[in-house]
Amino acid sequence: MTEPNAAHSTPSALHHSAPMTRDLLMEHLDSTRITGHVATPREANLANIHDFLASSEHQYMGITPEPADTWESVFQLMVAAVGINPDPAHEHGQDTISAQSCVDALERYAQVFSEVVRAGGNVLFATAHPAAMPAVYGPMAAAARQAGAHVLTVTGGIPWDTGDVRAVGDIVMVEQYGGLRHTHRPEPMELALDQLEAAHAADPAQPLPDLIVTDHGMAGAAGTRGYRVIAVGDCNDPAVFVGQAQGLIDVVVPLDDNVPPHAYAPMTRYILRHARL
Repeated sequence: MTEPNAAHSTPSALHHSAPMTRDLLMEHLDSTRITGHVATPREANLANIHDFLASSEHQYMGITPEPADTWESVFQLMVAAVGINPDPAHEHGQDTISAQSCVDALERYAQVFSEVVRAGGNVLFATAHPAAMPAVYGPMAAAARQAGAHVLTVTGGIPWDTGDVRAVGDIVMVEQYGGLRHTHRPEPMELALDQLEAAHAADPAQPLPDLIVTDHGMAGAAGTRGYRVIAVGDCNDPAVFVGQAQGLIDVVVPLDDNVPPHAYAPMTRYILRHARL
């Protein structure tokens, strides 16, 4: 998660009718600080590597570090996969996400999504970032359904902590105190999958997900459980990138996951175009 930031104005070339190229998208991602000089402070990026390795409640995200994982190895992974500043002596201030790495991952993300959707598969959408990521997942869910895939949800409210896990439209989210909650915890996904798996055990005609589109601890929980997962991750979310390196998560797209929702629209169109939906 980042601190809230203000997206810059979208270039006119990225209006809905404009053709979307890699270069235009990278320009847009940098201009809105989805990538480039992002709002997430360097201090958080480095501290969260320590917290992940210590299996912190808020940073392990359902992913268990392996014995070979060290601060240095995870730092280098974040340099390679995300594009954070490669100088370990840079400990304070600005940090970065690579637009090229983001778009490369988006294309892999779109390919996996396309494979499942075009085969008429079952897709579960869930987010721990309700203030931003539904702007991406909502159009993806609508496109998946229109293409003949099945969009799965949970039924009712599944109690968790001081709220519940529920479907808001097509997307599973966490409710707390009458609002929607940001969380790094894996339990909401575990509870959602418990419900779906129990329904399937009682009646095998009840579907299980062929793909889960999600983020944060929801991604870690689903990948650890053996489901196919595509996810997004910020530069202070090392757990999900380690999960990708471990083969638990198919694709993690590096991006700032908390810019104003409208800024993701060109990126979402790019995903759907590359998924041929």
